[in-house]
Amino acid sequence: MDSKLKKMARIGYVAKATVYGIMGILTFMAAFNMGGQKSSNLQVIEFLEKQPFGNALLVLIGLGLLCYSAWRFIQAIKDPENIGDDKEGKGKRVAYFISAVLYLGLAVFAFMQLINAGSSGGGSGGGLTGTLGVVIFAVIGLGLVVASIFQFKKAKTKEFLKDFGFDSITDEKKRKTIKNTGYLGLIARGIIFGILAYIFIRGAIESNTSDIKGTTDAFSFLQESQYGSWLMGLVAAGFVCYSIYVFMLARYRKFKA
Repeated sequence: MDSKLKKMARIGYVAKATVYGIMGILTFMAAFNMGGQKSSNLQVIEFLEKQPFGNALLVLIGLGLLCYSAWRFIQAIKDPENIGDDKEGKGKRVAYFISAVLYLGLAVFAFMQLINAGSSGGGSGGGLTGTLGVVIFAVIGLGLVVASIFQFKKAKTKEFLKDFGFDSITDEKKRKTIKNTGYLGLIARGIIFGILAYIFIRGAIESNTSDIKGTTDAFSFLQESQYGSWLMGLVAAGFVCYSIYVFMLARYRKFKA
């Protein structure tokens, strides 16, 4: 595989890891009243904008997210690692394409913030009404069910270790870091995707499609349950683990071609 493409992928992983890390830390702090806030991807962008040298941070994260989006588009369309065209391969490539679109949108939002054209977002967006809203919510909900199952399956089968050429890693500390953060991070993502799937499908059934839902709503769902702060804190910590795992991908990922 072309070295420039590998470098682009690694830069993209760093940007994604940064977003998840900030999201997890802010939400963990909010869970235990240490400041922070329940966060989504969009709120992470807004958080960065408010920091010293915020515009520079937005440029860096925006460019990094563009790299990640481009890498996912290339994986979906050109298949540089020969994932294949069988049923499983097509499923992965469709997932990569959806991921590419989502992270492209996040990159665009970061650049919009730079020109003061972004809108504040806490995981909720413009409303959808009528039959169209119900259909869209149902489709999103079912897609999130698949995404949630995929995260749990990836954690259970330890498929995520293949990206590292795990058997060839001899450093025990590195092995434990990759294995434990990947496992916990994927479970945390699976939980959030599952909760969002429930929220969207319930909205479709009840024809309550007035607001688009996001990660913040899933964290709120956890917080409002029994032992809510602890549950939200644990899942937020899982997001931090996922961030560490993606940083490890940026550094140690083995490309197949």
